[in-house]
Amino acid sequence: MAATTHTVTNQVPPLVGYDVFNADRALAEGVERHSAPALLDETRAELTALGRTAGSAAAQEWGAQANEFPPKLRTHDRYGNRIDEVDFHPAWHQVLGQAVSAGLTDAWGRPGGHLRRAAGFFVWTQVEAGNGCPVSMTHAAVPALRAEPDLAAEWEPRLTSHRYEPGLRPAARKAGALFGMGMTEKQGGSDVRANTTGARPLDTEGEYLLTGHKWFCSAPMCDGFLVLAQAPGGLTCFLVPRVLDDGTRNVFLIQRLKDKLGNRSNASGEVEFDGTWARRVGEEGRGVRTIIEMVAATRLDCVLGSAALMRQSVAQAVHHATYREAFGGALIDKPLMRNVLADLALESEAATTLALRLASAYDVIGSGGGGGG
Repeated sequence: MAATTHTVTNQVPPLVGYDVFNADRALAEGVERHSAPALLDETRAELTALGRTAGSAAAQEWGAQANEFPPKLRTHDRYGNRIDEVDFHPAWHQVLGQAVSAGLTDAWGRPGGHLRRAAGFFVWTQVEAGNGCPVSMTHAAVPALRAEPDLAAEWEPRLTSHRYEPGLRPAARKAGALFGMGMTEKQGGSDVRANTTGARPLDTEGEYLLTGHKWFCSAPMCDGFLVLAQAPGGLTCFLVPRVLDDGTRNVFLIQRLKDKLGNRSNASGEVEFDGTWARRVGEEGRGVRTIIEMVAATRLDCVLGSAALMRQSVAQAVHHATYREAFGGALIDKPLMRNVLADLALESEAATTLALRLASAYDVIGSGGGGGG
């Protein structure tokens, strides 16, 4: 009988097979504290279902694979035609599709919508954080688009849909759509008033052609984008669709994808516009005021995402310390280790409490009007 040369002992099993929502007392209590009583049972049921999916071995593997196999840019097809497409591993589509089907782009005008969406975003971020970028921007585009009621009526049902349909097709032919954003340029960075991308008005009211570049375009695989450009009346916000209504591709030249330290599962790119068709959102010269509605709504998700990563770190640390033994006993039984874990848990619970309080405020000020800030 062959001798065993490598026996694995004292290793921690994966943290899977649990309910991410109900295992988090601070999160569950926060939802109960801020929910309207009539909505609480329905909200709990939704979040419990998502929490069980998030804690499953399958979902955790999707998250790992989406980061192990990052997106790839295909500028041309095999025949030399410009296509500017981004290829993703199937796991990315599983993660993003689950987020959309769980309603994480649907909050505006839904009773208690911001709180339940925030809690769901918090839960799902613990599976994979990169998908939160297109999810957040799609959700956040709604208040900005409401500056143009006709555009909002056309796009809002697509952005709040619970159907995920990847691929470049006219948005009108899809059951759901995703949104991205392009503001910053090489010479200006966060100083967007230094932007040089120009917008030339066409004869048709509200239509323009854009020429210029964006140094950072979030999620270039999306169906539409809010971008800033210099119109005759000053810096203005525009909606740029990836595919036009007749099925032709809009001019949206992806120069390269960013090589990032974090958020690697999600694509971020540098893009060029060269006679790119766009529709004005809001008044000329009021671009920052218009797009800031989208930016403000994404800031809540920055709070939620950060708090969610803190929570997952605590969960992993406690799980590891529970199973790992050293110096004659489990790590979690060591007084100094317990102190460290308690400090981490305290900071995580504080961040969770604050995030849900902010989300509940959005349900008061954000759902009924044209803005979310």
